[in-house]
Amino acid sequence: MAVSEAAVAEVGRDFIRDIIQADLDAGRHTTVITRFPPEPNGYLHIGHAKAICLNFGVAQEFGGRCHLRFDDTNPVKEEQEYIDAIERDVRWLGFDWGTHLYHASDYFEQLYQWAEHLIRAGLAYVDDQSQDEIRATRGTLTEPGQNSPYRDRTVDENLDLFRRMRAGEFPNGARVLRAKIDMTSGNINLRDPVLYRILHASHPRTGTTWTIYPSYDFAHGQSDALEHITHSLCTLEFEDHRPLYDWFLDHLPVPSHPRQYESARLNLTFTVLSKRVLTELVRGGHVSGWDDPRMPTLAGLRRRGVPPEALRDFVKRIGVAKANSVVDMGMFEFSVREVLNRTALRRMAVLRPLKVVIENYPAGQSEELEGINHPDDPSAGTRKIRFGRELYVERDDFMENPPKKFFRLSPGKEVRLRYAYFITCREVVKNAAGEVVELRCTYDPATRGGNAPDGRKVQATLHWVAAADAVPADIRLYNPLFMRPDPNAAEFAADLNPQSLEVLTGAMVEPALAGDNSSEPVQFERQGYFCRDRDSAPGRLVFNRTVGLRDSWAKVSAGPK
Repeated sequence: MAVSEAAVAEVGRDFIRDIIQADLDAGRHTTVITRFPPEPNGYLHIGHAKAICLNFGVAQEFGGRCHLRFDDTNPVKEEQEYIDAIERDVRWLGFDWGTHLYHASDYFEQLYQWAEHLIRAGLAYVDDQSQDEIRATRGTLTEPGQNSPYRDRTVDENLDLFRRMRAGEFPNGARVLRAKIDMTSGNINLRDPVLYRILHASHPRTGTTWTIYPSYDFAHGQSDALEHITHSLCTLEFEDHRPLYDWFLDHLPVPSHPRQYESARLNLTFTVLSKRVLTELVRGGHVSGWDDPRMPTLAGLRRRGVPPEALRDFVKRIGVAKANSVVDMGMFEFSVREVLNRTALRRMAVLRPLKVVIENYPAGQSEELEGINHPDDPSAGTRKIRFGRELYVERDDFMENPPKKFFRLSPGKEVRLRYAYFITCREVVKNAAGEVVELRCTYDPATRGGNAPDGRKVQATLHWVAAADAVPADIRLYNPLFMRPDPNAAEFAADLNPQSLEVLTGAMVEPALAGDNSSEPVQFERQGYFCRDRDSAPGRLVFNRTVGLRDSWAKVSAGPK
């Protein structure tokens, strides 16, 4: 298994790693083998990133390997698009399974034979009850279930019916195969769970070979055993399934007996990670697709400009716990800023332009100034920025009647233009509607580079672009998709944020952004981190905001002073 060195270096210490170390020290295992087993019925999301980093991370840390195994037991919901996207996302996150790519469908014949083994042992039976009848007789947390009237069928009758199910003789829903365990068990998962259901549907890999398909619970543990998985790492919702996981392994002639361990899943404020909800967001047109930058999918985060290093850092920071909790979105954004602050080149972009005319700058003249590409990385070099008589500044950086602590541009106020000169606003030009459309200013030629020879200070430095060579761009500003920190997954549409996307047309950016066709994130000075969207085309730049510059999480985590 090949994993980037950066990913390997980002491991932490937790109870899962302590268990693995103890197993190795005791000689219970000599090689650690884990697996990441997604169901290919949707795109991976940020919660899966935690599972990927854990499974691949511990395997690499202990010199073992991690398998990628598709849990493809439900052909109705599975598509090649999802399979391709999952492989792409795992690699993007920094991990690779090498030659160890598997599918639950690889084991369909073996699983079927093991189902017959349970029937012959008197531990499985064919049930003719409908899905509703099975549900009604399953019982509750306080009341035991009721035995099926078909529970005592003979071995021969069960084998005959099961083989006829495989042969496609019965319609969907006519019969199921159930394990015969204990309908009075306090664990509902042990109340004769369904092992196989009839499903006349073509499978992406096996076509129409099968008309019956195993349940997740029946396929999962046995697939682990066939691959000799040593540590089957799951989230807490599978804790109640562990007795069933072990029951199958104890009653089947499997080649190994993996152990299942559960840890908390990722819950994030202002986010829903339910695959059902994410699917409905896409199908309902609430977002533009699985890779919409508002989506918590890895594809969406990648399109938004989130670096994989930031996701790995975030997973490391939240750690692996035994109890569920909700992580503040600010913590995720903190990790994103930490990475981008180190790596993103700096550029100037004016999102809501306001024209400035410098009246004492010679008409028709321009000059080149030098801007640094990264303040903390001299090797990133510098770039040339053209300065002239007409500029654009940010509309929010001007107020005609400013409050007391407004230090930016206003009539009579002097400010610094980044890399350039001090300027002073002398006149405000308005249109017929009374809206400010232009500022008339003067500049001090002696302040070239941003400092005054007489030592006078200004209280604000503004970003700008020269009107002569500014490049127009569309800017997409993304905000949380949901208005509430704890959106209701059952009624998610009611919690959708109508301001989750704001598109600014007519923004102006410096020419360096037009000449560089890279999708790497950049910092728009004083604005935030942005990346070029795939919708960009010659003559039409489109940028997505990855995250703003404001670092609320650092203030929260620092605590009271």
